[in-house]
Amino acid sequence: MTHQAIAPKTQFMSQDAFLPQEYTSIYWLGNAGEMINSRGTIILLDPLLKGFDMPILREAPLQPKDVKHVDALLITHDDNDHLSKTTLNELAAQTTCMYAPHFVAQLLTQLGYRAQGYSIGDYFKVNQVEITLTPADHAWKNSNPKYRRIYDFEDYCGFWLDTPDGSIWAIGDSRLIPSQLNMKQPDAIFFDFSDSSWHIGFDHAVKLANTYPNADLLLCHWGTVDAPEMTPFNGNPEQLMDKIIHPQRIHVLAPGEVFILKKHS
Repeated sequence: MTHQAIAPKTQFMSQDAFLPQEYTSIYWLGNAGEMINSRGTIILLDPLLKGFDMPILREAPLQPKDVKHVDALLITHDDNDHLSKTTLNELAAQTTCMYAPHFVAQLLTQLGYRAQGYSIGDYFKVNQVEITLTPADHAWKNSNPKYRRIYDFEDYCGFWLDTPDGSIWAIGDSRLIPSQLNMKQPDAIFFDFSDSSWHIGFDHAVKLANTYPNADLLLCHWGTVDAPEMTPFNGNPEQLMDKIIHPQRIHVLAPGEVFILKKHS
């Protein structure tokens, strides 16, 4: 593979992104990261803002030093493009609490962070936002002999967020699971479409997207890490356009570009 699709040029975020507002904003931070401002409640998910061990194609739109307060920081699993110790070290002081599956929360606690662990299906509230852990299948480390620990199904998750302005589903890194096709209708999906055997795979991504034909698709896990030979990082949005019902709901955001959440039901 010699070509890799690259995300639009980074739109650097200002402090206005953290202000109270009367709606819910979503910002793609690059790779699998996002920031949500739901009427003033600030939530970060899998932020990779600095310190990654691979070259990048697009800068993060935000530096940890510019983050004044985080009400909740959500981590789906322990891969270093989701659990970035460098990023978390600089965010910890301004973060009220980190939330993750039990195993990941234990790692976070060992690193000295305030963290709470949950099982798949558990839910909790952060101000007016209700957050539920959804299942994910991503135990790729079990097939690599350098990892001595056996990873369990519940060591990985996605997050479903019910906000006053609609629902957001961050599926997480995951192969397709039948239960993922039987969710209630989300208003927006943080959408990994990479054609990788330990991610959803392109055809299954299309299947999932068309199962929820009204959900806005906010593309992630593509176009920001310089890895043309690694399928988890090199999806091409152009390949989705003629496969998706209502293709106008595909949003090819730049890192840092704002998306305003809308209810569709």
